[in-house]
Amino acid sequence: MSHKPSSSLVQYLEDKANEIRILSIECTNASKSGHPTSCMSAAEVLSVLFFNEMRYKIDYPKHPSSDRFILSKGHAAPGLYSAWCAAGLFSKDELLQLRKIGSDLEGHPTPRLNFIDAATGSLGQGLSVGAGMAYVGKYIENASYRTYCLIGDGESAEGSIWEALSFAAHYKLDNLVAIFDINRLGQSEEAPLQHNMEVYRKRVEAFGFHTMVVDGHSVEEILKALDEAKSVKNKPSALICKTFKGQGGSDVADKLDFHGKALNALSEKILGEIKGRLHGAEEQPRPKLVDDAPDIIVGKPVAFKSALEYEKGTMVATRVAYGDALVKLGQASDRVVVLDADTKNSTYALKFKKVFPDRFIECFIAEQNMVGVSLGCGARSRTIPFCSTFATFFTRAMDQIRMAAVSQSQLNMAGSHCGVSIGEDGPSQMLLKTSPLLGQSPTWCTSTRPTQCRRVAQWSSLPTTSS
Repeated sequence: MSHKPSSSLVQYLEDKANEIRILSIECTNASKSGHPTSCMSAAEVLSVLFFNEMRYKIDYPKHPSSDRFILSKGHAAPGLYSAWCAAGLFSKDELLQLRKIGSDLEGHPTPRLNFIDAATGSLGQGLSVGAGMAYVGKYIENASYRTYCLIGDGESAEGSIWEALSFAAHYKLDNLVAIFDINRLGQSEEAPLQHNMEVYRKRVEAFGFHTMVVDGHSVEEILKALDEAKSVKNKPSALICKTFKGQGGSDVADKLDFHGKALNALSEKILGEIKGRLHGAEEQPRPKLVDDAPDIIVGKPVAFKSALEYEKGTMVATRVAYGDALVKLGQASDRVVVLDADTKNSTYALKFKKVFPDRFIECFIAEQNMVGVSLGCGARSRTIPFCSTFATFFTRAMDQIRMAAVSQSQLNMAGSHCGVSIGEDGPSQMLLKTSPLLGQSPTWCTSTRPTQCRRVAQWSSLPTTSS
């Protein structure tokens, strides 16, 4: 959209933004809980994305070729649900069941819903997931779908956000757009930078993003910025959106102490104010989906083409066997991808890289981001991701691992250097007391004894042999 958008389009998107506000207020009122003011600040962004920018099929939200959307600020789930409701995916009656027993519309999104790719709400994790999805789209599938991630200003204090920014820029993910909702207010007080937009811009730009500061309540500015992002090559884009928490309601806009609260008695006045701004605009067409992603979903068991074989009596380190098994997996399926945190010559993931360099993703020393990227790589069953590092370093990413389990992810992890003694390297490198913590994950393997080599195969339903 290189030209000025039509007034009919602007009015339509403004109406949809206000419809999202109205529905967010009504469904949180019905549940007597939720985060309506966090939804109200993002209403214009959601409107432009869902009713003009993103390409998707309403009857098949997870179509392989559809654009991806990750709500990193997961507490704004009522706004996301309201957008899908307004788009026609489900009824308002279903939306009003938000947070109630028996409803899949939980307070924060999970893949129990057919339009959610990853569970969010534990803040700071969404951009890593989005980066993983974008990486697969650009380098594994060579498809045209784009990935959008909506991030709150409060969660941008999390280091994992900056790990993800660094990763995305390093890999030149020009199909990824990070959208920061800078609404100034956190849960209990103002966010650290409040509305210092220039500092946000400089920081994100310094990480390698094409960065644009926009009025987050102007659909025209959002349209222009997203259009500009599509023309940027070899670097990801970021929109730094100046917004106001509770925008649209005079009694709550830009005011503290309304986070996580239904508006209840204030609703009648606020809903009246919002409805008074509706234009009654005619519906506008959305862009059509470009169906160019490979028509494949990883779900069937994968079998080794040849068995792992070692001479009887030979001493083989478990991590060496892990590297050998990865190569076998890669030969068995071109959907196997391997990620590592700059330990590939110790975990022996390097063996996979030497054979399949195009399917190896170096994540450097940023374990939280590596787990999130792995989760994104496996979303929609597009790949089978394996990630590895020293086992003890995975403890840095425990919450990402927990959320991967909530996301019903295909993520597989292997940690080395976790013997029952400290070893030559000393305690900083070894997993001892924290082993039970990591053992909570259903897809976790610690390389402590040879019999566990089999689990690498079992995760992907692979037959194994022992000798």
